[in-house]
Parts: sequence; C-alpha cells; structure tokens
Amino acid sequence: MTEQFPLPPTKILERLLVTDGLLMNADRWRIAHEYHRQRQNIHYQSLNQPGIVSGLGVCLISAPSEVPTNYRDRRWIQIQPGIAIDLAGNPIIVPQPETYRIATQTQSETSLTVYLVISYVDPERLRRSATADILHETFRIDEKLSPPGETEVELCRILLPPGKVELENPADVFFPGSNQLDLRYRHQVRSRPQATVRVAQIANSAATERSAANLSYLLQSVSGLYPALNAQQIEPINLEIKDINSQIKACDLLFLAIREAFSLNQEEFIGLKNYLDSGGVLLVDTSNDGDATISSILNLAQQLGHPIQDIKNMKLNHPLRTEPFSFAALPSVNQEQIHLRYGGGIILVVGELSTAWGLDDELLLPRETIRTAQEMGINILHFSWKRRQIMQLLGASDRITASSVDSWINQSAFDELNI
Repeated sequence: MTEQFPLPPTKILERLLVTDGLLMNADRWRIAHEYHRQRQNIHYQSLNQPGIVSGLGVCLISAPSEVPTNYRDRRWIQIQPGIAIDLAGNPIIVPQPETYRIATQTQSETSLTVYLVISYVDPERLRRSATADILHETFRIDEKLSPPGETEVELCRILLPPGKVELENPADVFFPGSNQLDLRYRHQVRSRPQATVRVAQIANSAATERSAANLSYLLQSVSGLYPALNAQQIEPINLEIKDINSQIKACDLLFLAIREAFSLNQEEFIGLKNYLDSGGVLLVDTSNDGDATISSILNLAQQLGHPIQDIKNMKLNHPLRTEPFSFAALPSVNQEQIHLRYGGGIILVVGELSTAWGLDDELLLPRETIRTAQEMGINILHFSWKRRQIMQLLGASDRITASSVDSWINQSAFDELNI
C-alpha cells in the first residue's frame, strides 16, 4: 500500500502586474519570484509524490574524536550526500556527508520507534547577514517519535528498546530488529496515482484475523499490478456506534467476509443506506454453502430498493468485468468458479474470493489463482472508487433518519433482516 499525499490547496495565484515605468524593489521582486515558485509547487504536487531522488544513505560511524567523552557512544550515524523532493516540490540537497547523533532516551519499559527525517528550509526565514547577495537553500535533519509530517522525508527509523542504546546494522535488511537501522519505509519519488480508494473492514464477531490479512494482501498488490490506483486500509468500522456517518464518509469500500446471516438493527440500517446512497460500496464475500449469508444480503438489497443481479445478466462492458482487467469467465478458487452479484452499491461474491488474495496457510494456492483473484479484487476496488467519485461529483447527499424509515419500509422487512 502506498501512502497518498494531499493535493495542493485550491487557492488563487497572485502575480505582479508589470507596466512601463514600474519601479522594481525587493518586495516586488519577491512577489514575482514567489508566483513562479508556487506554480512550480502546484505542478509538482499535482503530478508527483515526494521522496528520495538519489543517495541519502544512512550508515553507522564511530563517535567523532572532538566530541566530549560522555557522548562517545554507539549512537552516531552519517547521512550520505543525495537529493530528495518534498511534498511541495522543494528540492532537498545534501552536498556532503552529515554527522548526526540519535539523542532519544527510552524512559519507559516499552520500546520506542524513532523516525529520522529531513526537510527543506527556506533561507528567507533564517537569520542572515544583511550584506549577503547569495542565499543557499538548505535542509534540516530531525529525529521524532511520530511518523513523518507532510513536509518531511523519512531517511530511516529505529526501534529503540528499553535500556542502553547501541545502534547496529541489521542482520537481515528486510526484517531489522531492535537498535537496528530500518530503511524499508523510505519513499522514492514517483508519479502520483490517479486515484486513491480507501477500504475498511466491518468490525463484527465474524471478522477474523485471516479475513483482515487477506484484505491486506489485496491492497499490497495494487501498486504492482495497477499503479494508477492507490489503496489504503483504514481502521475497521463498527456499524453499531452512533456517529457511524462521520466515520464511514472517508471510506469508499466496506468489506465483510462471513458465512452466517448479516443482521442489522434500525440505526445500522440507516447508516448503511446513507453510506450507499452517497456512493459507498459494500463488498460481502461468502462461501458457496453460505446460504444464510446470501439470503440475508438479498433481503437487505431488496429493502434498500436496489435488488442485486448476477453479473451474467449485466452488460458485457460492465466495469466490474472490464476495468482495469477484463474477465470473460470469473476466477475459480479451490476449483470452484466464484459468482458475483451487484446492485445499488452492494457487491455479493459467492465462492470466497478473498481467500485467494494472498498466501494460504498450507501454501498450496497456485500463483495463477492468486494473481487472477487479485486482479478481480482490483476491479472491485476500481469500481468502488469510480462509483464514489462520480456520485460525489453529482452531489449525491440525500440522507434518511430514523423518523423517515417507516414511510418506506415495513416492520416485517426489519424482522427478516433481524432489525
């Protein structure tokens, strides 16, 4: 999963009006310069993402001989020369090696993760000699206990255990341990994905670690199989909480893998309907023998006013079948072809597609099965993002409340849904 960085602010640019005889002074020159700088930043931030261009390696060194004795420990590192670009497109150039000491102390019995970051420094904001004609753009290196901010680029992170800190290189760079330099999370500069789809699992008694792991496998595959789409997994959502509408508004797809009936109370039903009407998508994955699940989802769709139908009865160019990957026949999992139904924002997959999104416990799934299942999953993610985007552009925001439910749904329907 790739982190999605914010787009530039929607703000009108202002530039200097140049006329004959205009007296040029420092303030006007600064206005003219700032205008071009802002245009450059908007262009970069709209099309690209921040990260490291080259170099900026982090290596362990011995304590410099000139430092006091009490600082001659195994906390010293050196940042190698290199170039990075921040979120706004500002270049961060390190022309020569920079020596740095990790100063964080672990005060508790738990480990701490320290983030080493670098950021651009505008020389206009620094104290400088009034007679200087040339300003050098510079940078700042910091260590912090929270993940990098929007204007910071991560160089490395270190898990510091309680007790004495003695930094070392990792024995396995893919699985570093405590006190070891971890360079796995450095961002490289790259083009900005065209879209970001945010996915959350519905938190209920049926949610398992396995279904959460399967979802993670799918989202991890997106950047490699379809780089134009970025996928983010957000915290599981509990439909029972009172402020559900505020929680799911940032979610494009709700995912649930179950084998029993899907039940809702009245408040949950209202929250789900408002979510679907605003463009959200509910994906339910169940087994071929999950008759209780299938029946409850069909009843739910009926009461929502959007009966779902088999994809075989839809148009051949339906985006679930063709975008971005084309499927004539749907994937097969464990030698059984899955079945897919859709209507009104509800996608029902019968055949446990999600179990083939990643590694199974026995490590028996063929690579072709995993890849095909992931591509079908990416079609679902892409469809969810596209549906939400179009409906929001159209201003879909009709909401219902508990007081209006009885006007369009009868109590017997709630009984069928255990509402």
